[in-house]
Amino acid sequence: MKVSELMQRKVVTAHTEQSLKDLAAELFDHGISGMPVIGEDGSVVGVVSEADLLHKERDRPPERHGRLARLRGGDDADTKSRARTVGEAMTSPAITIRPDVTVAAAARLMLDHGVNRLPVVGLDGELLGIVTRADLVRAFGRADHAIAAEIRDDILQRVLWADPLAFTVKVERGEVELVGELETEGQIELLTALVEKVPGVVAVTTRVGSREATTR
Repeated sequence: MKVSELMQRKVVTAHTEQSLKDLAAELFDHGISGMPVIGEDGSVVGVVSEADLLHKERDRPPERHGRLARLRGGDDADTKSRARTVGEAMTSPAITIRPDVTVAAAARLMLDHGVNRLPVVGLDGELLGIVTRADLVRAFGRADHAIAAEIRDDILQRVLWADPLAFTVKVERGEVELVGELETEGQIELLTALVEKVPGVVAVTTRVGSREATTR
């Protein structure tokens, strides 16, 4: 499954000069916890979320003055706590993803960077949609027959060039059992690895033999 199949295409966005008060109202009105920030050229320049706004609620560090302040500078939390606009509070650069990337890769990117949402962008950086952790959870909960169809159509037929009708693909509550025959041991390993990454798969049992082994 690709990100394009899962992403939300109608996206609420913010702009860098928007006030934080207006941003907070939009987050509340739309029932969301964050949104992409769009620059003047239409590209995604950052992401702003409830976590960024929470810096306004924390105890503000004392102001630094003079040469010491110039040498030490301010950390990111200090900057966000004094922010007035979205551009000052946002997290930048944004962690983005392309629409043709797999859902498994999107999940890995979210976990690696500790983010809850990924703006989906095109080749020139324009915003196409957004994918959130909730979207990935929804994909994980999809029906067994949808999982089986993806294994047959995408993995067996398109990737491995195998006849899906020559395989038994059984899926029950996300647990997959595969029975059939492929050309090589390497194809069997690839099949198992790809099926494990299909959204909604809990476990994989592979009862697939290889013609390579039987001809030795």
